[in-house]
Amino acid sequence: MKLAGKIALVTGGNSGIGLATAKLFSQEGAKVVISGRNPTSLDEAALAIGGDVLTIQADVTNLQQIDQLYDVIGKKLGKIDVLFANAGVAKFAPLESTTEALYDELFTINVKGLYFTVQKSLTYLNDDAAIILNTSFLGETGLPGTSVLGASKAAVRSLAKTFAAELVSRGIRVNAVSPGAITTPIYTKLDMSQADVEAMAQNIINQVPMKRFGTPEDIAKTVLFLSTSDSAYILGVEIAVDGGISQL
Repeated sequence: MKLAGKIALVTGGNSGIGLATAKLFSQEGAKVVISGRNPTSLDEAALAIGGDVLTIQADVTNLQQIDQLYDVIGKKLGKIDVLFANAGVAKFAPLESTTEALYDELFTINVKGLYFTVQKSLTYLNDDAAIILNTSFLGETGLPGTSVLGASKAAVRSLAKTFAAELVSRGIRVNAVSPGAITTPIYTKLDMSQADVEAMAQNIINQVPMKRFGTPEDIAKTVLFLSTSDSAYILGVEIAVDGGISQL
């Protein structure tokens, strides 16, 4: 029970990596809060997590809703010990067909939304809390069709270092987890045919040294590690959990 008595918030905790992490946090004794945009999927996630989980509908691109998220947590639970800033979106397009709308969407959700999720958490975080940001192997590689997505995740990697430097005086540790190709529902949300999705997946697998996709649970275990005293002397790092694709 590594998180017994702790309060943990997972943004985008209603599916994929966020849901797997919320489940693991709950199993390790935390009082878990999950947020997301879809109330139906939040309810389904709460059932999947089990226990006494608090669900709050909030869109990280709406700063007023972020304020309301923390206000509810503060009134119902008090201060936060772990923040997993996980909410994000993945969309793909080659350079020549990337639109301004796609660019704005990815940076608004993945960078602006994450930035203000962390900023607005500060008065609600206990000293010695842990913040984990979700980046991606795409911030390290040059996979075709991922220029905007990869750039947004590279920006998050940079934020992890700066946030860590600014918050270390409070004992707050900021680190990042960098997933590789993970089997999550995000691939079913792409504006691509099933054949194109499968071709893209096979292309990625061919580049992964371990020749397989990872699982949301692979990422959740790393987030748990970064959330506890097991990682007490780790600060400002990005841990790659990607089957070696960004390393070899």
